[in-house]
Amino acid sequence: MDHSGHHHASPEPTPPAEHEHAHHATGPAGDDLPTPPMATWTMAAQATLHCLTGCAIGEVLGMIIGTAAGLSNLATVVLSVALAFVFGYALTMRGVLRAGVGFRTALKVALAADTISIAMMEILDNAVMVFVPGAMDAGLTSWLFWVSLAGSLLVAFVLTTPVNKWLISRGKGHAVTHQYHHGH
Repeated sequence: MDHSGHHHASPEPTPPAEHEHAHHATGPAGDDLPTPPMATWTMAAQATLHCLTGCAIGEVLGMIIGTAAGLSNLATVVLSVALAFVFGYALTMRGVLRAGVGFRTALKVALAADTISIAMMEILDNAVMVFVPGAMDAGLTSWLFWVSLAGSLLVAFVLTTPVNKWLISRGKGHAVTHQYHHGH
């Protein structure tokens, strides 16, 4: 038996060949290659838009409730952020639940898929709203409020999309929902 064709220039001994061929989730150097699914800009933009939808619903609802109730800017922002997470997670869970998994599993998938994306979006869009002079105090009938909010969501989308692409390429973020949307 001649094994000379199977030897690698590796400084450390390797177990039998079945270990190497059992799974190909890592590259030859052991680095993480994007296996499931391949991250594209379109996929990242769709994941970001999905998160943005939940964020926008929560943000607007939080601003409306906060303004109508006469809450302080801080309380309004806290309410908006909380509702953005609730609606962001709910949208993801809705899609995952359709695949027939239980509520707890769907919640775990939503938490894994959206937490970083929603958190980043909320930091960005609230920062824009707070730093645009008068935006938070403009009120719901003011064009300044709505233009600032739309601009803040656009900034959040543009800056979060590359993060989502990076997460998906590593099997994280919205990649964890992939099996529920394209499998079963």
